[in-house]
Amino acid sequence: MRPLIVIRRTPQIDFMAWHKVGFAFSLLLTLSSIVLFLTVGLNYGIDFVGGTLIEVRSTTGPANLAEMRQKLDALHLGDASLQGFGPPTDVLIRLPRQPGGDAEQEQAVQLARQALGAAVEYRRVEVVGPSVGSELIRAGVIATILALFAIAAYIWFRFEWQFGVGGMISTLHDVVTTVGLFALLQLEFNLTTLAAILTVAGYSVNDTVVIYDRVREAMRKYRTMPFRDLINLALNETLSRTILTVSTVALAVLSLLFLGGEVLRGFSIAMLWGVVIGTYSSLFIAAPVLYYVQPNRAAIARSGETAKAGAPGTS
Repeated sequence: MRPLIVIRRTPQIDFMAWHKVGFAFSLLLTLSSIVLFLTVGLNYGIDFVGGTLIEVRSTTGPANLAEMRQKLDALHLGDASLQGFGPPTDVLIRLPRQPGGDAEQEQAVQLARQALGAAVEYRRVEVVGPSVGSELIRAGVIATILALFAIAAYIWFRFEWQFGVGGMISTLHDVVTTVGLFALLQLEFNLTTLAAILTVAGYSVNDTVVIYDRVREAMRKYRTMPFRDLINLALNETLSRTILTVSTVALAVLSLLFLGGEVLRGFSIAMLWGVVIGTYSSLFIAAPVLYYVQPNRAAIARSGETAKAGAPGTS
């Protein structure tokens, strides 16, 4: 069976000619994301700010969101959020946390049940306290930071420390701009979104490692080639694989976005953005950074010779 080939001949695209434009664009994106996060902020979900989540299903046909919202507003429990998801009978209700303790939260749930009546079936009720939300925020930040350092350490030991610098910068860029996108669009930021951000980091480093591996291979093969041309060669040689990976992942994520319902909407948008920005950062940040930190080509070439000499069947 012949392998699937997207680009039959290695192209001659001069990626390095655009790397300074890429650096400037990425710097603008990153600074904008930080400013949006500090000024506008994120639209935290119940997972982080606390409150009550009620999942109901209408037993009399498609749910009437306007009527349900009117009944809940009459209770004066705060700004209730209603969203349809899945079939037209299913509704996700979010109530803000009520002043007081657990008893007040339970009372709000009972009032909502009485207002909506027997026309709905209650499928899930979750109450999240503010202390739990703050702990989740702290744990999420720690998990993200540890993941970034683990990625940098992995690339460092897999290649050289210079490669770890490029991988760390590109992955951090992808995470920060994803957070900036959620601040700009005011999409709900919850635990599912946090999982998507960590997945984006994993996707980005996977693409970066493939390119770095080709760069290292080219450094061993073409010892006198100018480093700028060598990076261009590695990027062009992996371009077919990059296109295949982006296409297949994007198709899967688009299916989740359009068919997964409201619950997976934030996750899907984060993943779709991550696929695009992760591919961009691998081509225009991770690889060009190597041009400035300059890995030790002689040491990498010697390590290639050592590995070849120690391989079975070599003499």
